[in-house]
Amino acid sequence: MKLTVDRLHVTLDRNPILREVSLRAHKGDIVGLVGPNGSGKSTLLRTVYRSLRPADGVVRVGEDDVWTLSPRTAARRTAAVLQDGGGNTTGLTVTEIVALGRAPHHGLLGRDGAEDHRAVAAAIDRCGVRPFADRDYASLSGGERQRVLLARALAQIPQLLVLDELTNHLDIRARFELLDLIRATGITTLAVLHDLDLAARLCDHLVVLHEGTVRAAGPVLDVLTPQLLGDVFGVRARTERHADGVIRITYAADALADGDGDGDGDGDGETTAESLPSTGTAVRRI
Repeated sequence: MKLTVDRLHVTLDRNPILREVSLRAHKGDIVGLVGPNGSGKSTLLRTVYRSLRPADGVVRVGEDDVWTLSPRTAARRTAAVLQDGGGNTTGLTVTEIVALGRAPHHGLLGRDGAEDHRAVAAAIDRCGVRPFADRDYASLSGGERQRVLLARALAQIPQLLVLDELTNHLDIRARFELLDLIRATGITTLAVLHDLDLAARLCDHLVVLHEGTVRAAGPVLDVLTPQLLGDVFGVRARTERHADGVIRITYAADALADGDGDGDGDGDGETTAESLPSTGTAVRRI
């Protein structure tokens, strides 16, 4: 299902947090939100999953403004996986956690039916958590917990996934495995990612937020230019698609950009992004 954010304004305590933010995600797209800390990424996600009402602008999932939908209808369309999003899980098993994803589909009695059991079982199998389905959620590792939270989201059978730093605190293998799971769902996804290398690998398009506005948006290679990496992220680097099809970011030996924010690295004895060799810091395929 298509996601449309149109000219969004968000204020908190009368302070502008987001200004004139617009983005599009077509059906099946994975769109990454990237930017420095404090740029408004998580705030934008909150408007999409109806946790924070914008001061102006509109968020549409499909053709409907999410704020005109009932909470239950909105929850059936959009599933959010947030940082440390397990909530109060004391004494709950993995299966019970995943079953919480069915809550938007329950009637007044809130009883699980055959369709709920099938959705939960399918999500557990899809995310590879069957081996510990009966274990206490609190006993799992960080990577296992993230898989469970993704399974809970998939049990909702959503048409839009909203992910906030899903790979945070995971080791590199667990990150790649989780990204592969997300890609395999085929669900339209809006994801905040702190790691630019992983964002370049996973996403079809990127939206760069900087100081509450969209600095750039589009395909990865069009967005992560040496100029933007210098201006927004303060590093000297270049992005290119390698022969294996994976997009990688290569950083200069002295990766910090000049303090003037022009990102051109033209100071005395400094290496420009354009002069970088084709090897260096890169994401490897597992």
